[in-house]
Amino acid sequence: MLNKQLSLHILHFPCLLSSWKMSVYLEMAIKKRKTSKSWVQLLNQNSLKIILGLVATSSFAIAFGQEKIQQFVSLPSSSNSACLDQFYRDIPPYLTKESLNKNTYPLCFNGFNVMYSGVSKTPLWVAEALTPQRLSQKIPREDSFHEETKVKVEHQATLADYKASGYDRGHMAPNADMPTKAAQYDSFSLANMVPQAPKNNQQVWRELEEATRAIVTKQKQEVYVVTGPVYSAKKLKTIGKGVIVPTATYKAIYMPKTGAAGVYYADNTLKDTAPKVHVISICALEDLTGINIFPQLTEDQKRNTYNLPLKASAVKATQKIAYSHWDAESQCAEEVSADALSTLQKQFKSSSLSSSATATTTPAGENKNVAPTIDPNTQDTIVKQLIEGLLYYILQLLK
Repeated sequence: MLNKQLSLHILHFPCLLSSWKMSVYLEMAIKKRKTSKSWVQLLNQNSLKIILGLVATSSFAIAFGQEKIQQFVSLPSSSNSACLDQFYRDIPPYLTKESLNKNTYPLCFNGFNVMYSGVSKTPLWVAEALTPQRLSQKIPREDSFHEETKVKVEHQATLADYKASGYDRGHMAPNADMPTKAAQYDSFSLANMVPQAPKNNQQVWRELEEATRAIVTKQKQEVYVVTGPVYSAKKLKTIGKGVIVPTATYKAIYMPKTGAAGVYYADNTLKDTAPKVHVISICALEDLTGINIFPQLTEDQKRNTYNLPLKASAVKATQKIAYSHWDAESQCAEEVSADALSTLQKQFKSSSLSSSATATTTPAGENKNVAPTIDPNTQDTIVKQLIEGLLYYILQLLK
């Protein structure tokens, strides 16, 4: 009898199991329907917020991500002419004095370009384009003075040349102008340095660099800058193994938005007092240096001289830089042919390509000419900051 009842229960078990399954499926279907309905209602109620959130997220990712990541890496350009972006209308300064061309090196760096002289073992000029966006990138200073391996050894300035010389290693393109870690590293190359008197470098020159940046950031305008040494003394001093000390240093600037132009000029002698800064015309500088500083400008534009601010505090956001005078005395550089300028442009393009394609290593295999890269921990930190920022931003929009 017991076996019969047990058999009966076993026979009914599949039916009971089927019924239980059906009830479970039914309950899940109801819940799923309710859930999908609630999601539909939620989407309908918050559709505008969600769309705005997605748009804002995309914009935020571009702005936040680019700003953070660009501080560590130099983003590759899609064009091999990116090097020319540092010049006004893509045209470099031109050496009109024939003797200056001996042992020269056109060098394309991250954020600035250099015409380096193996004779003086200094740059002859350094060019950079400053924009509000570029200067919005704040990079903490990390000194990394180094010898430039793109230059032949016999033409290199060395760290030993400057040691105990009494002169600073004076940046021509300043570290504070640099928008990326790679550009900052390049700015500490000795190819970007001249022997600069401490009172010039640490006081007067620093203030002029700050004033130039203030024009860009306060007045929201692009400024093209060409900086370099002047060798005008009859007898030139040297330090180390032949690094020539400049008589003076200059910083020529041109503002396409307003047409304002002029040159800061400061003596570079070892004195206890800071040198006086003179503001001269571009023509006057060309007369002194034998360099066509801005071949793109007309003679009239080069003779027009403006009252350039000597300190950042003198720059006002809504006040244009005042006109000073028209230089009728100086001899402007001769006009350069289109073919000659095109040849010079190609030299800088070639420099850009060779710089990105090769890296110089020491015999021990240590790469000395490569800017610092992002380590895994730093990468994780950047990604974490980006994700946290995105989530917070979305939550704020959906409230």
